[in-house]
Amino acid sequence: MTEIDVRLERVSKFFGDVPAVDDLSLDIAEGEFFSLLGPSGCGKTTTLRMIGGFEDPSLGTVYLGGRDVTDLPPYRRDVNTVFQSYALFPHLDVFENVAFGLRRKKVGGKDIGQRVRDAMSLVDLEGFEKRKPSQMSGGQQQRVALARALVNRPKVLLLDEPLGALDLKLRKQMQLELKRIQEEVGITFIYVTHDQEEAMTMSDRLAVMRHGQIEQIGAPELVYESPATEFVAGFLGASNLLDGELVRNQSDVATVRLSTGQDIHFPASKVPSDIDTLVKVGVRPEKISIEVDEGEPPAGANWVSGLLRIATYIGVSHQYKVEGPGGTELTVYVQNLGAEEAPAPGRKVRLTWRPEHTFIVKPSAALSPEEEEE
Repeated sequence: MTEIDVRLERVSKFFGDVPAVDDLSLDIAEGEFFSLLGPSGCGKTTTLRMIGGFEDPSLGTVYLGGRDVTDLPPYRRDVNTVFQSYALFPHLDVFENVAFGLRRKKVGGKDIGQRVRDAMSLVDLEGFEKRKPSQMSGGQQQRVALARALVNRPKVLLLDEPLGALDLKLRKQMQLELKRIQEEVGITFIYVTHDQEEAMTMSDRLAVMRHGQIEQIGAPELVYESPATEFVAGFLGASNLLDGELVRNQSDVATVRLSTGQDIHFPASKVPSDIDTLVKVGVRPEKISIEVDEGEPPAGANWVSGLLRIATYIGVSHQYKVEGPGGTELTVYVQNLGAEEAPAPGRKVRLTWRPEHTFIVKPSAALSPEEEEE
């Protein structure tokens, strides 16, 4: 049976009368790469800081390895934290930066040397021991910060948007490196980010947060393919959502009727147990085929008609913006195989997709300005 490394039990954090985290419960398994994902102000960093002991919960209990640590300071918790700012000591060389925590714990000199070398090897920085942080790139400094955190062999490593200051290419490279390192050391990683692709790339599971609460939790593929709410569908990747009414939910097939009177079908197993009659029916842009609206639609497929407004060539694919039912803007991604000529803007087109690629979600409250900027 998998051990639980981190447990939050009905944890809340108030700043004045404002709840930053609102009655949140969460279990994170030993050795798991777990991400807290959400827009600015959703409570993800506050949650991480309460796990690390940098913030005290207003209510609730924090457990590490089955031990109640709610009232313990950070240095008495078996965790280390990697921040976006690196927080390296500029006057110390790399070796001494990495060794700093070991020296504070009065680890023997021989053990320090071996453990620092092992940590440097883990992050691919052998030979950099005598350099100063100012002589290293941003990516190299981030690796030093990671080595310094891992050299203490914590039970849990907390990472607060550690790749945010890196350029896109280096960030993508470091995402793969972090996943490799986590699998190699087997330590529980809890990662905070607002970057959906980052969370999808690295996580075993992720939690999408909004307004201090978890909207959905699960494996990246599950949350992406079967979002629970309109907010999750829109935040984790791009989604096409149409207003409709759940008119039939039989044992194998469910039906949503759009405002235009058209029916959309999908497996009844994808209907959430707590869904109401008024819903949003959705499909991801890459699951859709687009063609000029001529002849009969394919049998058994879901489809809608629309007017192609914009066609954009982006190398590996074409991206289309279509004015769909009720004036809704729909997005389509089509892989660029070079086999067919792309439809031209101004044409009436038909969008088709398979019923099993359809999902329905509960409508969410309107996005705040901060969420719209994410």
